[in-house]
Amino acid sequence: MGGSMTAKSPASSAHRSNWSLRTLYVQVLLAVALGALLGWLAPHAATNDWVKALGEGFIKLIKMVIAPIIFCTIVSGIAHISEARKVGRIAVKALLYFEIISSFALVIGLAVGNLVRPGAGFSGTADPAAVAGYLKQAEAQHSVDFFLNIIPDSAVGAFARGDVLQVLLFSILFGFALMALGQRGHVLLALIDDLAHAIFGVIAIVMKAAPIGAFGAMAYTVGKYGPQSLGNLAGLVATFYLTSALFVIVVLGAVARIAGFSIFRFLNYIKAELLIVLGTSSSESALPALMEKLERLGCSKPVVGLVVPTGYSFNLDGTNIYMTLATLFIAQAMGVDLTFGQQMTILGVAMLTSKGASGITGAGFVTLAATLAVISPALVPGMAIVLGVDKFMSECRALTNIIGNGVATIVVSWWEGELDRGKLSEALARNVDASDVTTGITTG
Repeated sequence: MGGSMTAKSPASSAHRSNWSLRTLYVQVLLAVALGALLGWLAPHAATNDWVKALGEGFIKLIKMVIAPIIFCTIVSGIAHISEARKVGRIAVKALLYFEIISSFALVIGLAVGNLVRPGAGFSGTADPAAVAGYLKQAEAQHSVDFFLNIIPDSAVGAFARGDVLQVLLFSILFGFALMALGQRGHVLLALIDDLAHAIFGVIAIVMKAAPIGAFGAMAYTVGKYGPQSLGNLAGLVATFYLTSALFVIVVLGAVARIAGFSIFRFLNYIKAELLIVLGTSSSESALPALMEKLERLGCSKPVVGLVVPTGYSFNLDGTNIYMTLATLFIAQAMGVDLTFGQQMTILGVAMLTSKGASGITGAGFVTLAATLAVISPALVPGMAIVLGVDKFMSECRALTNIIGNGVATIVVSWWEGELDRGKLSEALARNVDASDVTTGITTG
């Protein structure tokens, strides 16, 4: 079979070309382009409720399976481990990595904001009342409330709401309990493994609809906000995208090199997931497929199960860059000079408030409100300045977040000594279609 795969001929090249047109990432790319074109040329048609429903419907389909796949992956991963200390070791390493990389993201956003000064000379206007709803949500971003909310009122409620952290907590406890059962728990463990395979089969079916969801989400976004909404804020958007690219290439690229792989090859490996995130502006839309592909990449099952879901609340690199950069932009636009002490306070406060954010669209804007309220209440009305372009920046936040979590999983697997180098090299050397999610949890 291997020989037939390596044979090259005009016929096989033509077949490969036709196949590339049927792969998910090509379909999503075309859908995103067509959606943007529709939103630009026919905004009234693009903002139709049915068009909006295409994007929202796809995200709901994905969120439908996030809680059960996290439960199955984590429980299976923990229960297959013979010692509880290993689980704690993985968690400590992951959290340590998150804090270090998050600090780099915050500092880079702060540095670029001071050097480029995108808000200097801003002459636009905005309605402060437009951000009132976000300020109310930001009131819930206190540290004590955040940690209490990790504990669900009931396990069923956590699954019903799809709260990632609450499901994560219950899954860890259930995994330890199943581990303690020993031989008696093998039947239940086998059932959970089979259930995970079935859920990944559901994901494979749902992913076929990704181009439709990306088309609807992109068409609605461009149709509603339009290119004209960029206006004087184009500099902020461009600065944010360039800063995020700098972070991915330089910081995550250096981390990837230390761990023994290329960041560019990894980006190519998850390109389908990145395009889905670009189209939907939600990193949650690609979470199940990312977890499956990381296992294919040679990361161990326990590491994938623990690091990826935890990273969606504790490793938000894009959100961190956004908060420091947007805070400086607002201060510069309002003519407020922040002292060195205040800027250092931004780092500390943003590190805490970002933990309450998730992959859901708009969460970054809520955490920005919480950060500004602590730094200087006078800056809070300035949030209305960036409200018009926040939708465009949420896509970049989500893209940076999912890349950061993917790299984190590989690094922690390598750090733990459970990264299969053979699988890593083989997977990065070839393309895997995100819609081809058939095996789910690997068995060997």
